[in-house]
Amino acid sequence: MANDPLTDFVAGSYTDSLSDGGTGLTYSTLTKGDGPVIVVCTEIPGITPKVAEFARMLVDRGYRVVMPSLFGTDGKEPSVPYALKSIGRECIRKEFNTFFLRRNSPAAEWVRSLARHLHEEHGGPGVGVIGMCLTGNFALAAMADESVLAPVLSQPSLPFPLSKKHGRDLGIDDETLVTIRRRVHDDGVCVLGMRFTEDKAVPQGRFDRLREELGDGFIAVDIDSSAGNPHGNAKTAHSVVTEDLVNEPGHPTHDALHQVFEFFDDRLKV
Repeated sequence: MANDPLTDFVAGSYTDSLSDGGTGLTYSTLTKGDGPVIVVCTEIPGITPKVAEFARMLVDRGYRVVMPSLFGTDGKEPSVPYALKSIGRECIRKEFNTFFLRRNSPAAEWVRSLARHLHEEHGGPGVGVIGMCLTGNFALAAMADESVLAPVLSQPSLPFPLSKKHGRDLGIDDETLVTIRRRVHDDGVCVLGMRFTEDKAVPQGRFDRLREELGDGFIAVDIDSSAGNPHGNAKTAHSVVTEDLVNEPGHPTHDALHQVFEFFDDRLKV
């Protein structure tokens, strides 16, 4: 697949103002479609053609999609050198909490503010947020705002699992976790999480922790990538709805993709 010019998206930006208690960060955005709002947070190395393709699928289902450009070159085809360069760059940026435990990332706080702003601007029952890989837990952090009704964690990889504690950490602070538990238990908001079973970046302990904290409010999708699995998923498979998606009926990633669609439909198309 060649680089994607993304000319069908409308370019914009959003600043989370310090005067409103925000982070003061500004990121560019790409918007397309009409309907309930879904924020699509890209994975490493950036908004790749397949991330844009996923966004267009949501538009075709009747959603307004907003993609923040948090890192990388918009529309650029992924490669190993590009991914390694992007990971190295984001690891040292203070906007991303890549190693620290029980701490919110400023970029995740910005996504939460963006979701609230979009809900105020466009109305509707609420907003959906999907995070992938480096931004996977951003959807969880955003859920602390009442506007977010449909958080999806696709291969949430932060903080990087350097130890068992890191592998069980959710990349949010204790206060945010308390708010999330309240929204699950009192408001009935659910969290959808997806991972490949052998993905070293998303250890089983992280999903175990989500089950412990959220109970039935956490919907886990574990896709078999063990040796000899019947669907031929590579042991290195990582990106559920983009790079490693096999969009054919009967394949577990196809099923996971449509579970995401149904999750959004059930909560946002009211």
